[in-house]
Amino acid sequence: QAQLVESGGGSVQAGGSLRLSCAASGITYNRYCRVWFRQPPGKEREGVASIDTSGRTKLADSVKGRFTISQDNAKYTLYLQMNSLKPEDTAMYYCATSRYAPCYPGLSLNLVDAWGQGTQVTVSS
Repeated sequence: QAQLVESGGGSVQAGGSLRLSCAASGITYNRYCRVWFRQPPGKEREGVASIDTSGRTKLADSVKGRFTISQDNAKYTLYLQMNSLKPEDTAMYYCATSRYAPCYPGLSLNLVDAWGQGTQVTVSS
């Protein structure tokens, strides 16, 4: 059974950076679509970045030019590098895996097979 554990969240000022990590176990991680989602307070969960089984990445328009998704297959770890953070980036961030295609940030929540527990990111102005 897949287990996903996020880390790296915290509180930063606007313009700062954070790197989130998502360590996977129980699955062959790079055989799945992997997506970073976030859920701002009082809002719906939304996808921000994805990486498919070929390593192709996609970013939501709201984070293009600021966020980068990457992976370390040897460590079964997914990363989200977040630069130039804005207060509107404040959210709980989750990593997720899916067997389904296409793999993109807008993947339906119903198609997610496994979720991490989330890590909180707070950006102050």
